[in-house]
Amino acid sequence: MKAEFINPFLESAKIVIEQMIMIRPETGELQVKDVRMVEEYIWIHIGMSGQIAGDVMFGLSEQVALKIVSAMMGGYVITEIDEMSKSAISELGNMISGNASTLLFNQGVKVDITPPKVLSYVQASGELPSRALTIPLIMDGIGELDIQVLIA
Repeated sequence: MKAEFINPFLESAKIVIEQMIMIRPETGELQVKDVRMVEEYIWIHIGMSGQIAGDVMFGLSEQVALKIVSAMMGGYVITEIDEMSKSAISELGNMISGNASTLLFNQGVKVDITPPKVLSYVQASGELPSRALTIPLIMDGIGELDIQVLIA
């Protein structure tokens, strides 16, 4: 997957996060890095096919996920990663990816996305390639969400 395809996901993530949790995220530094499996981390996996094929993953710590879900629930404090919080995080990934696919379509790139799959440390261990193009979104008072374009 080409590096320029990360931009629609970045733009979309900034818009969706601002709308959903009322925080304007800042963009970190774009880099290529090794993907490392970390405990207490969640990945939202989106597959793509069509004119571009590949995978985009959103990575965040469980603590950041809990803060995001709490904000999505109108400030109701969520304290554990349960089915409801996984569903909310999955929907966040779905909204970001759906908007990104619309942005790509408007640029003349037709792409289909898979439903989001929320993966934990154990589940993601066998699914990820070793390298990714990544850019973090930094949310003041919440933490970081990494947008990763996976390089096979």
